[in-house]
Amino acid sequence: MSEDDLSADALPGAPHPRETRRLVGQDAAEAAFLEAYRSGRMPHAWILSGPEGVGKATFAYRAARFVFEHPDPSSATVLAARNLDVDPDRPSARRVLAFSHPDLHVLRRRADGEKKSVPTEISVHAARDAVAFFGSTAGEGGWRVLIVDSADELNRNSSNALLKAIEEPPAKSLIFLVNHVPGRLLPTIRSRCRRLSFRPLARDEIVEALSAPGIAADPVAAARAAAVAEGSVRTALKRLDERTLNIIAIVTDLLEALPDLRRADIHQMAEAVAKREGEADFEAVMDTVEEWLGRQARSRAGEGSARLAPLAEVWEKIARATREADRFNLDRRALVLTLFADLAEAVRRSRAA
Repeated sequence: MSEDDLSADALPGAPHPRETRRLVGQDAAEAAFLEAYRSGRMPHAWILSGPEGVGKATFAYRAARFVFEHPDPSSATVLAARNLDVDPDRPSARRVLAFSHPDLHVLRRRADGEKKSVPTEISVHAARDAVAFFGSTAGEGGWRVLIVDSADELNRNSSNALLKAIEEPPAKSLIFLVNHVPGRLLPTIRSRCRRLSFRPLARDEIVEALSAPGIAADPVAAARAAAVAEGSVRTALKRLDERTLNIIAIVTDLLEALPDLRRADIHQMAEAVAKREGEADFEAVMDTVEEWLGRQARSRAGEGSARLAPLAEVWEKIARATREADRFNLDRRALVLTLFADLAEAVRRSRAA
């Protein structure tokens, strides 16, 4: 797999998870993994579960470096370890950084053949390559590690292909499935893996993460981005600039006015995101809407399914529209206009139920 494949959806100006030295705010997850590793009865397959952008992929690369560097779980170094830190100058760490370690494989979306665009799903061919990776002897005689980033992008065929490696794991193998939405995994996969939970980060933790080498965001911008990041470093990274923060404020104001439609403001916003340079603005609009719906669902959880159902329906419709907009290059202006009309109707139905 090439560097281009690995960086297909990386954020500009941010290091790739394998380049990130420190994992912020997830000490409990590292402690749980270390305890399992030391026990000598470590599960071979792990679902790394939690919101997007809280460190799951970073953890997977840290764990890979650790087991490559310390293949004996009973060694004195492992028994004394407090976290998964590995000296970046160690050969195993350098090979992971360069993506040249023979015993590490990453399963993710990748362009097939002559296609330049990256597909929205992980293909069955890529999944079979990952299974074949476990069919060979470990290049350095220790652990073999597969990172699936993200498992949400597996389709049914690629999920079933990967299931073979999960059901029949060779000795000293580890599979990490980065998973943002648990319901997207096949029940047969969920039942055969240990779940490791990653929590949303506090604002000060996000600010700390944004000060890391490779990012070094302005402290004032970092604090503003952290305040609207919903616990996610990835979300904060996308909200470091003033323009994006202004869009979030405008969209939030329009959402709070629902079911009333401020049509002139909505049309103005739709025209802006439809421009050639408006792709990032469109993404900010859709992210803000999804987060607003999530907050609505959480705050109204006690009101009953009849009131929440319209919001859940429009949430799924928005998620589908966002995926299709990327895949089929749909008209963003029409999508935004339809989106707010659907939201207004969903809010009306929710309040009337």
